[in-house]
Amino acid sequence: MSLWTRVTNVFRRERLNSELEEELRSHLEEAVEQGRDPEAARQAFGSSLRMREESRDVKLVPWLESLVADAVFGCRQLLKNKAVSGAAILSLALAIGACTAAFRLVDAMLFRPMPVADAQRLFFLTYEYKDNERKVDTGDSYEYPGFRLMRDAVKGQAELMAISASGPQDITYGSDDDMEKATRQFVSGWMFGSFGLKPALGRLLTTSDDLKPGEHPVAVLSYDYWTRRFGRDSKVLGKKLRHGEYLYEIVGVAPEGFVGTETGSMTDFFIPTMMNAKAIDNPNWGWFRTWVRLKPGSDGEQVRQKLQASLHNFRREKVKNWPPGSPKVRIDEYVSAPVHLEQASAGVSGMQKNYRRPLMILGVVVGLVLLIACANVANLMTAQAAMRARELALRVSIGAGRLRLVQLVMMESVMLALLATALGGLFAWWSAPFVVSMINPPNNPARLMLAADWRVMGFGAALAMLVTVLFGLVPALRASGVKPVSALKGGDDPHSRRRLMNALVAAQVAFCFLVHFVTGLFVASFERMSNQPTGFTAERVLILETAAKGQPITAWEEVEQRLREQQGVESVARAGWALMSGNGWSNHVWANGHSPSSDAEPYFLDVSPGWLQTMKIPMIDGRDFRMEEADPAVAIVNEAFARRYFGGESPVGRSLETTRFKKRVRSDIVGYVKDARYRNMREAIRPTIYLPARSTDANDKLQAKDWGSFIVRTKGDDAAALAPSLRRAVKAARPEFRVSNVRTQTELVQNQTIRERLLAVLSAFFAAVALILAAVGLYGVLSYAVLQRRREIGIRRALGAQAGDVARRVTAEVFAMLIVGSAAGLGAGVACEQYIERLLYQVRATDLAMLTLPLLTIFAAALLAALPPVIRAVRIDPAAMLRAE
Repeated sequence: MSLWTRVTNVFRRERLNSELEEELRSHLEEAVEQGRDPEAARQAFGSSLRMREESRDVKLVPWLESLVADAVFGCRQLLKNKAVSGAAILSLALAIGACTAAFRLVDAMLFRPMPVADAQRLFFLTYEYKDNERKVDTGDSYEYPGFRLMRDAVKGQAELMAISASGPQDITYGSDDDMEKATRQFVSGWMFGSFGLKPALGRLLTTSDDLKPGEHPVAVLSYDYWTRRFGRDSKVLGKKLRHGEYLYEIVGVAPEGFVGTETGSMTDFFIPTMMNAKAIDNPNWGWFRTWVRLKPGSDGEQVRQKLQASLHNFRREKVKNWPPGSPKVRIDEYVSAPVHLEQASAGVSGMQKNYRRPLMILGVVVGLVLLIACANVANLMTAQAAMRARELALRVSIGAGRLRLVQLVMMESVMLALLATALGGLFAWWSAPFVVSMINPPNNPARLMLAADWRVMGFGAALAMLVTVLFGLVPALRASGVKPVSALKGGDDPHSRRRLMNALVAAQVAFCFLVHFVTGLFVASFERMSNQPTGFTAERVLILETAAKGQPITAWEEVEQRLREQQGVESVARAGWALMSGNGWSNHVWANGHSPSSDAEPYFLDVSPGWLQTMKIPMIDGRDFRMEEADPAVAIVNEAFARRYFGGESPVGRSLETTRFKKRVRSDIVGYVKDARYRNMREAIRPTIYLPARSTDANDKLQAKDWGSFIVRTKGDDAAALAPSLRRAVKAARPEFRVSNVRTQTELVQNQTIRERLLAVLSAFFAAVALILAAVGLYGVLSYAVLQRRREIGIRRALGAQAGDVARRVTAEVFAMLIVGSAAGLGAGVACEQYIERLLYQVRATDLAMLTLPLLTIFAAALLAALPPVIRAVRIDPAAMLRAE
């Protein structure tokens, strides 16, 4: 008989049984026809039951039959205990779904390889530097003159590519009135060939497109953008798009699946690096990442050493043009910064750097929630196995082996895990995109490839197997060790089971404490960062980022005046960029006998008269700029500047010196204002110098400006509603001006806490889940303890025990486990601070509130969970228990 027939017989047992009955009957009838006595024939044939079982073993697969039987029995057990089964499935589904969603995010952000040839040979170059707090960090922005030197240094061993970050840009396929956003990326012309990519339409960029600055204004669209914007129209080839000062011809479409190298962003169009003409020969403009593709047989360490030597040589020449008096320690750190080759097979982005550690921490948190859920279900399974002790003992008595009992109980666990995994998969399908939406800056939303492919399916299957072992194996082994004689007499030892369940409670509490401890740190960090004063009023402020190549300052002032005349506008000013936009300009400063040092250099910002009033930054002393004043003649400084250089006294009437045109120039301080945050919320407020928006060149002539930001304070609360009319007003005032982006100041401030908000909200959610699971587990253990000790409690009550004594005896063991688990969780929490320290803001793990809040929360939940079992225990009727005895 074939194996397939034996397998199918397992699922058609009734038909198989009837066939076996018919076969046995035919043998007996044949013997009777041959003249034998029917009774003698039956005796000679032997036991019909034994023959039927032996025949069944030949006609089907015995071990598969037992599995199927146990699966059917397991389903019946789940349906029999609907409340317990439902609680177990839901808790596991939530934990499994959270783990799967976390894996989808981590995989998409950090591990999923790009669809390029030999992705494992791709690296990107980073260097070390010290941030404003003198902590070591890594940077990856390079200047093109240095890139040329590095590329020549490793020719033959590696291929270098210059690839910029991607970001939303204003483009148009018609007039400027039809502006739209698209994500742009500068790439070396040879990138597509190096990646082994073939065009879906037309051609891709080549080396010949990337030879001279501004010479080849061509663009390649991504397949995704081609589909969304043009419906895969092949006539897109030759179409023109305007971006900045160039008109680009679309020459091709990238292959499907390749959306750029910036993980977390999908590039819409690619253009050659040479089209960033202003930056190509500028040795001070770091604007792209250096990608390294090792050639077969090349040694990565040798390539790194050559790149480091080449970069050091470039920087050694570069610092010769730094202003005199630059701190030597800063020069030495800059020139000798170590460089590293880091894996780039999954792409490279700022989002990866910002969210690598948060995602890993969230992965650990959801892993702890999974362990809590497994311990919770293990307790429920242990209690159920204890309730079925007599059934299991009876199975042993009629010949069931220990492995057979393990299989029986484990099959029920498998059914639970499969149902929970199916529900968890639905939760993960919804929750992963939801989490991505929480890390979306409004002006540059995150876009990740959250594919449900074999990687995710494999992870889900492995997770299902893992949780089955975690929560099912121990209860199964305990159940298989049942002693038939003792169990059938009702004398099974409940204390050993309670010890196991109490140990699981301690583990649950430890994990729960750790989750709540970390959550408390993240929530406190988010609250403290969100409530930090910015020093200005962000409400009702609109930022119009504007480009106007080579326009005189008078033209900018004309546009500013036109905006001021618009309905709904309260005030208008200009600045180089908006506060909290992430942009920055710093320089050396000499003032009051202080020379540049290793401290963070002061920030600078050019602003027009009225900017302080528009931003609501209070003036302490002195005055605002006058319309005719120009940089570098006068300056306004903040409190941090006065504290560093003038001991906190008003510096109005004094002067400072900075570097301009390779020489030191003097500025008279005419104003002294309150501190205001400049770049972000985490950075301490640094000395800041505000300079006039008008600036002069080395010959004292007014300089033209290519770009800047109009700062508009509106009268109504909805500042964004005025954006369209203000765009039109800029165009009407001066056709040469183009508003490239519009944002609200409130949006810029809120963007500073996106990561902290993500950590706070998600960790709080999982902390609530962990608390509920731990409370349910505690309730289950106490209910089981009351059930097992009801006769003992009844006797004690009959002998005069008070309710308080009963409550203490019932809860003593479990609350002891609470203390043990909390202590273990506290130790783990304090130890993990070093791994999350950079994600915290003005909060320490040793803060008293951080230590006591999780403890109080868990004990409050424990008291609520213990209340129903304790009430049930003190209400036990002694007479009823004695009559039962």
